[in-house]
Amino acid sequence: MKGGKVSFSSTTGKTDNSYSNFKKYMRSIFMYAGTASLEKEMKAKKLEDVEAGDVFIKGGYPGHAILIMDVAENPQTGHKLFLVAQSYMPAQSIHILNNFNASALSPWYPIDFGGVLETPEWDFAKEALHQFRE
Repeated sequence: MKGGKVSFSSTTGKTDNSYSNFKKYMRSIFMYAGTASLEKEMKAKKLEDVEAGDVFIKGGYPGHAILIMDVAENPQTGHKLFLVAQSYMPAQSIHILNNFNASALSPWYPIDFGGVLETPEWDFAKEALHQFRE
């Protein structure tokens, strides 16, 4: 770690593709990577431009993120619904979130949810939508 940046380099100069070395690498990644660093690396996005692969993220200790899995759009009205999933760190089983505020739509969430997206465990401001940088 140098100046707030993390970089990786070989300490032996040799390649080690073993499973035990992979686990060691993953442990170090999870030590430095989380919602706080991920939020800084992502680009904010307008809610009306939501697409699969975008993320609602609240960086912090703890923080949380939910992933947009799919977006459906009514061809007549242009109204959009989206489907979200979450997991926990270190990576665990990902699951689709129910929409307890609109059981007739669940598990879909409407794009016009207001100022705060309420999910079963976390709430996100609409401004918390981000995308991965290219």
